[in-house]
Amino acid sequence: MERRLTAILAVDVVGYSRLMGEDEVGTLARLKECRSEVVDPTIAEFHGRIIKLMGDGALVEFASVVDAVQCAAAIQRKMAEREQGLPEARRIRFRIGVNLGDIIVEGDDIYGDGVNIAARLESQAEPGGICISGTAFDHAVHKADVGFENHGEQRLKNITDPVRVYGVLLDPSKAGKVASPGRRRPRWPIVAAAVAAFVIALAATVLAWQWPRTPHRPSVAVLPFANLSGDPGQDYLAEGITEDLITDLARLSGLDVIAGNSVSAHEGKPPVLADIRRELGVNFLVEGSVRPSGNQIRINAQLIDTASGDHVWADRFDRRAADMFSVQDEMRKEIVAALDIEPSAVEAERMARPPTANFEAYDYFLRGEQAARTGRPPGLREALDFYAKAAALDPSFAAAFAADARTAVYIWRNAFDDVLQAAPARKRAYESAGRALQLNPDLSLPYAMLAILQNVDGRFEESIESAKRAVALGPGDVEARVALGYVYLFDGRFPEAAAAIETALRLDPNLSPIDRQIAGIVFFFDGDNERAIASLERAHDDAPGVGNILISLGAAYARAGRIADARAAVTQGLRFFPNDDSIAGVKMGWAHFRNEQNLETLISALRQAGLPEWPYGFTGEERDRLKGEEITGLVIGHTLRGLAEPGARPAVMQIGKDGQTAFRSTVQFITETVFVNQDLLCEQSENVFGRADCGPVFRRKGEPPFTFVNSRVVFHFSPAD
Repeated sequence: MERRLTAILAVDVVGYSRLMGEDEVGTLARLKECRSEVVDPTIAEFHGRIIKLMGDGALVEFASVVDAVQCAAAIQRKMAEREQGLPEARRIRFRIGVNLGDIIVEGDDIYGDGVNIAARLESQAEPGGICISGTAFDHAVHKADVGFENHGEQRLKNITDPVRVYGVLLDPSKAGKVASPGRRRPRWPIVAAAVAAFVIALAATVLAWQWPRTPHRPSVAVLPFANLSGDPGQDYLAEGITEDLITDLARLSGLDVIAGNSVSAHEGKPPVLADIRRELGVNFLVEGSVRPSGNQIRINAQLIDTASGDHVWADRFDRRAADMFSVQDEMRKEIVAALDIEPSAVEAERMARPPTANFEAYDYFLRGEQAARTGRPPGLREALDFYAKAAALDPSFAAAFAADARTAVYIWRNAFDDVLQAAPARKRAYESAGRALQLNPDLSLPYAMLAILQNVDGRFEESIESAKRAVALGPGDVEARVALGYVYLFDGRFPEAAAAIETALRLDPNLSPIDRQIAGIVFFFDGDNERAIASLERAHDDAPGVGNILISLGAAYARAGRIADARAAVTQGLRFFPNDDSIAGVKMGWAHFRNEQNLETLISALRQAGLPEWPYGFTGEERDRLKGEEITGLVIGHTLRGLAEPGARPAVMQIGKDGQTAFRSTVQFITETVFVNQDLLCEQSENVFGRADCGPVFRRKGEPPFTFVNSRVVFHFSPAD
């Protein structure tokens, strides 16, 4: 670990958020000019080195503390002259802090109390002013063309010992002088402060009667750790360490943790703390890096206060790669301690449990997680293979089974039959989730996946209990919150579903498109059309090629009375998936509503939006429909030949007398059971969640003379025997 004594200058923009809120484009342009014309040239003039740039500030290192103080003074004088003609509210002004102290050097970055004190001093400075530490003053007094005012010893946040603080006097007439010690003038007159204190106390008393007391909860986001190995093939390791840390922290009931999906937007670029605080609403940010090298691994991490930019904690871990789990455990404990959170005994035990003792199995698991994050069939297929390898190497690796269950559920819900057919995907999901809970009953993810499986199977009470258990085990687990919203939705408990989704959105403002679609549908049923439309529009923006999101959006538009927009959305959605998007398809895919009337609410809105009754826009006349006995005599025990939509592809349907059936076309082969229910012909297979897919048979003009239609097929046929 390299250490050195150096001078640190910390600078930030006063009222940055307000300036950006009033004129984002203009403020950015003016700040860019200030940097290029004032700040950067002045830093270069005094031999400074810019360590880090933030949207509202910078950290600069100097070999000489006199140069640092001279640079700070020159910047403030030039800025005062430059902004003089502007209205007060539009002026760009800086606060600057300077410290001489010991720092830790890591690559191009620096850490330690030397840095933290400089940042704290900057926050003590007046707008347009400078504060320096006693160590900096001792070297710069009488050597810089400024004066100083002694502010005495000050207690700075998260700094153990008091620090001597001096204000810098920029007036040339004060150069070389040191003003006598004195108390800093309060910003409010004493009487006004007393009155304000009374008003605040009174307000607090009133509010105490109106609102339940809730302690302040810290919140944190974990930036994706950087891979410093130079080998992109090691990215999965950095991603895995990031996800493991998020998962561990999310187990703490006293901490809100933003999901990695939302934080990923800031990956690969210097963190702009003001943006992160505004977009994610977090108090703290964790950032770090991973550098694997042979059998060794180095992890750097730091915890930053997003309001002040202070480094609350920083450390570096050099270990053997085989000691990865102990490093992660140590890092997590230090971060939790720095956040001043006391885990319960149960939480501490859960977090301390390593996922596996087999590093090779863990490596396969991390590769699987990287592949699964693509959401694409090739990646999902690869992920299942990696999880299987991890489980084979360590049959007690519960997290690998849980991840396998999550991936199988995703494949099943999205009907990725080219990865895994519906029946084996469902079976694998149930088995993997069950195995994960046998091995580690404290994992939240398997319960969340079981909740979805049980809900679709109509086991409503069990699904709600599973989802609640998932949330209890992982208060910060976004998947658990979405699963709870999902099962409440289909149970008809819409306010509870909306509350679960709102929590998920707070933990992950950038939900995945599929989860944001669920959010939109929850708000639709909860009667909040505005939020439903906003959620579904955002889901469509994030995944413009997913047609069923547009169909859901069409329903929300129709419910809000925006019929033209509803029809436009449905028309656009049908261009993507004309076979899946029909009233019949929605009835099949959404049949697990506990109350059938809720499904009718959705169907009614979709009919208003112009969604066709059958796939591919097929329509049939009621007078041409066959009765049940006619259908039985026509199809049962016969081979049907004809053409399947779209594109009139040749197809054959061989139906035995017992209903056992094989359907073949140029692109599909399905084995199933066929039967007649009243005046409908029904197909029963493991597809579409194992539900019977029933539809009418129509006479048609021309050849072939009959058409069978249901949620997935339009088959024009004639009996071949």
